[in-house]
Amino acid sequence: MPKKAYILIVEDAPESRLLYQVALTFEGYDVACAGDGLEALVLIEQRLPDLVILDLGLPRVDGWAVQQEIAASAVTREIPIVIVTGLDVAPDALDVACVLRKPVTMQQLVDIVRDCLGSGADVVVR
Repeated sequence: MPKKAYILIVEDAPESRLLYQVALTFEGYDVACAGDGLEALVLIEQRLPDLVILDLGLPRVDGWAVQQEIAASAVTREIPIVIVTGLDVAPDALDVACVLRKPVTMQQLVDIVRDCLGSGADVVVR
């Protein structure tokens, strides 16, 4: 049996975090959740995820800083990041390959996770 991809969801809204977790678990992914950026960084240090779903507006340490920390480390810089945001930010300003605009359907989330795990270079925006 192939190894399940390990996905870290970083989202401060409990309802969204739970919906994302249920959708991805149902699709067969191994999922962990963090409610803020500091918790996310601690979880990443404990176990490297195969992909991070990252909200930008987080308490304690915001998503921008989490993304920069991931990108700055040789150990984590290759981890794909899916930015999930309601902000009107150009994808190239985010320096990530995958961006999902809120509101998010569970099918959009599953599709973009699949796309971002499967490819690397092209920017995916939904």
